[in-house]
Amino acid sequence: MWPGLVGKGTDPGQEPPITLERMLELTAAASVNGQKFDGIDYFLFFPHTDPNASDADLKRIADMIAGHGFAVGSLVAPVWPGTIGDSAMGDPVAREKFLSAVKMACRIARVFEDHGVRKYGVIRIDSAEFGIEKWRQDKTANTAAIVETFKEAAKIAKDNGQRLAAEGEICWAGMHSWKDMLDVLEGVGMPEALGFQADLAHTYLYLMGYNAPEYALLQEGYTEAEFYAAYETMTDKLRPWTIDFHVAQNDGHVHGAGSHDKTGKHCPADDPNGKLDIVRCAGYWLKDAQSRGIRHICWDGCMFPNATLETPNTWNQILDTMIRVRDSHGW
Repeated sequence: MWPGLVGKGTDPGQEPPITLERMLELTAAASVNGQKFDGIDYFLFFPHTDPNASDADLKRIADMIAGHGFAVGSLVAPVWPGTIGDSAMGDPVAREKFLSAVKMACRIARVFEDHGVRKYGVIRIDSAEFGIEKWRQDKTANTAAIVETFKEAAKIAKDNGQRLAAEGEICWAGMHSWKDMLDVLEGVGMPEALGFQADLAHTYLYLMGYNAPEYALLQEGYTEAEFYAAYETMTDKLRPWTIDFHVAQNDGHVHGAGSHDKTGKHCPADDPNGKLDIVRCAGYWLKDAQSRGIRHICWDGCMFPNATLETPNTWNQILDTMIRVRDSHGW
C-alpha cells in the first residue's frame, strides 16, 4: 500500500496521498488470465492507519481488507522522525522512539493475526536516518549504534512472535551499500528475528556503489556477463539473510519526492529503460526462499506518479511479471 503514500503529501509540488480504500480498489481490479493479487503489504501510519487505533478500529480495517479477498502480509513500522520513531543511530531518546514504533507494529500485527487476515509476513524497518552525511562523521560508532538498536528491536519482535526485515536502500545510513548492510546484519547476528528485505530496484544501486563507490561491483558500460557475475556476488552475500522480497524495476537513476531522500527509482515493470531482467534477477534472491521463511512476494512502486497508479495496465503488468517470477522459481 505504500506507493499510495511514500513521497506524497500536502506541501507545494507534492501529489496528494491515495487513500487506503482507493489503493485496495486498484489492487482488486488487477487480473491476468484470471489470476488476482492474493493480498497486500500494509503501511502503519497516517493517512492509511492511525498507529494508536483501537483494536476495534483495526479489526474494521482488517474486515475491509478481507472484504476484497486479501490477506495482509508484511507490515511497515513507522520508525522515522516525524512519525512514531526516530533515528536508530540517534541519542537514547531517539532510539527509544524507534523501539516504540516496533512495539506498536507488533501490537497491530497481533490484532490482524487474531482477526485472521494476517498469517505470515515480516515487519519492515530501516535505520530511519535519512542520508549518510551524519553517519560518515563516525561510521564505526554510528554503525554500532544502529546494530544495538536493531538488536533491541529484534528482541521485541521475537518476544511477540514476529520477524523484522531491514530494507536495503541507498538512502538509509548504515544500509546504503551491500557491504554496510551486511555489516549491520552480521553485527546483530539474530537471523531468526532480523533479516534483510531485498528490493530489485534498490539493490541495483548497490551494484553501482551509488553512495559507497568503494564497494561498487560494476562500472558504467558493463557487459551482461559482468552484470550477472556482480549480481551473483552481491546476492550470495545477502541472500542467506533475505526474508522478504520486492519485485521492482529500475532505470539506473535515483529519485526522491517530498521529504524522501533520493533512492533507487522504481519504474513500471515494462519500462523500456529498465536495467533488470526482473524474472532472472529474482531467481538469485528467491533460491531456497521457503527455507528462510518467505511465504509471499510483493511489488513496490514507491513514488510512482498518481497517474501511473491510477492506470490499470500498471497493476496488470506487475501482476503478470510476478506470476512469471512465481512460475519460474517454484513459487
